[in-house]
Amino acid sequence: MPVYSIGVDIGSTCAKLAVVEDGRTLVHQMVMPTGWSSAETAQAIYDQLERQGYCPDSSPCVATGYGRLNVPYAQKTVTEITCHAKGAAFLFGTEACAIIDIGGQDTKVIAMADGVVQDFLMNDKCSAGTGRFLEIMANTLCVDPGTLCELARRGSGVSISSMCTVFAESEVISLIGSGTAKEDIAYGIVESIVNKVASQYGKLSVPGDRCYLTGGLCESPYILESLSRTLGLTVTSHPLARYAGAIGAALTAHGLARSERRTSV
Repeated sequence: MPVYSIGVDIGSTCAKLAVVEDGRTLVHQMVMPTGWSSAETAQAIYDQLERQGYCPDSSPCVATGYGRLNVPYAQKTVTEITCHAKGAAFLFGTEACAIIDIGGQDTKVIAMADGVVQDFLMNDKCSAGTGRFLEIMANTLCVDPGTLCELARRGSGVSISSMCTVFAESEVISLIGSGTAKEDIAYGIVESIVNKVASQYGKLSVPGDRCYLTGGLCESPYILESLSRTLGLTVTSHPLARYAGAIGAALTAHGLARSERRTSV
């Protein structure tokens, strides 16, 4: 009989769910906006799990992310770094690499070897270089984040010098007022994010030259291209990379259940 383990990753912007069968196969995943209440989001995930036939009351569950303490049906809470590392190893393999996770409110760069975290840096004091920064700038340009990234591909020549989101927004408004092309402003915005991430990456001792992108922005081809160009190496991703934290939490839950079964024997 298969054993299902559940991972819940409640981030500041989006919540992700992953269900893994027997610690090997991802059988269900889902993403939804976190909204204003992590507790309400956790309940919505619980309801979704029951509808899909994965009862959280009878399956091991681990929670991670910004809102992890608001998941009452989780047997354990684990940090994002640990869960992202496990999820990344599941998706990309265990060879030495760097994982860049651009989240809603923070950016993490994780150095890994043999599937184990060697070191990491997290920018959680400023929204510059995060998904939230991109969202605010996209709103200022009256486009969605995906459209902004595609506009950026056709732009050039603009630099956003302010690292503070508030001042950067004022800078963008000034560029709009001066008649600068939307594509060029978008280019400057993406370059600002990428340069911030590259600065973090440069402070970490990364084994090897493999680099993978997770988080919501991993689905943007232009972000991958821009990161690759700035870092001077090929940054790749995976169709399920935004679920890395949730997958890692589910794998942790599977390990927790195995440990409990061994203890009870």
